[in-house]
Amino acid sequence: MITPQDIRRSMIKMVARAESAHIGGNLSAVEIVHTLYSRVLDVDPARPDWEGRDRFVCKGTASAVLYTVLADRGFFPAERLAAYKADGGLFPVTERSELLPGVEASTTSMGRSLSLGIGMALAAQSMDRPYQVYVLAGDGECQEGQMWEAATLAPALGLDNLTLIVDHNGFQAFSSSETLMPRSGASGRFAAFGWDVHDVDGHDGDALADVLLRPKQGPRCVVAHTVKGKGLTFMENDVSWHGRRITRPELAQALRELR
Repeated sequence: MITPQDIRRSMIKMVARAESAHIGGNLSAVEIVHTLYSRVLDVDPARPDWEGRDRFVCKGTASAVLYTVLADRGFFPAERLAAYKADGGLFPVTERSELLPGVEASTTSMGRSLSLGIGMALAAQSMDRPYQVYVLAGDGECQEGQMWEAATLAPALGLDNLTLIVDHNGFQAFSSSETLMPRSGASGRFAAFGWDVHDVDGHDGDALADVLLRPKQGPRCVVAHTVKGKGLTFMENDVSWHGRRITRPELAQALRELR
């Protein structure tokens, strides 16, 4: 499987070619998605609809890294990534379900990812199936009311097959999360709702795999501390890269840094 550095290099070229945005939040999630598909998820690219597969519901703004990893795992040919963001194509900037092998659900509407994950986990529980459900959400998404309704429900249902991963890079669309919506730390909030909470370096694959593979009692929340724009000096912790498009000179610099 490709390395996180390979993912960043491939993803930057794809996003630049499509003149797309959301680069910063894709870069912060690279190690999370890479670790899930290389060391955690039980999936079969040859049978993407296999009923026993683990489910992964990805934050919509991380579609570029998700598509890149799915292509590497063999869910579809990597050549098809050339259609990323093409009008009417199967690779929108925020992922849609039913159109692409390996994509479990549409998360275009921010805040619904955890509710979707709860539905999948509850289905597995009610049908006595052993698959696990993993949900990746961003900082801005964790300010949605629907997220906290879902956060209240999951422990009440005792969903020990559900893991929420928060890509905690400290930023959202227009500013730092704390500037726009000051609040206590994410760990304390989820713990107060009854989640089994773990803080981890979101760019350390070994640390991520260790906590994600531990046995659970009830739902688990992994607060993955990450860096927006991770890996590129001119993007790191710069909120403008939530919506900016990368220029040709910037692409050249990015590829030099990602050698």
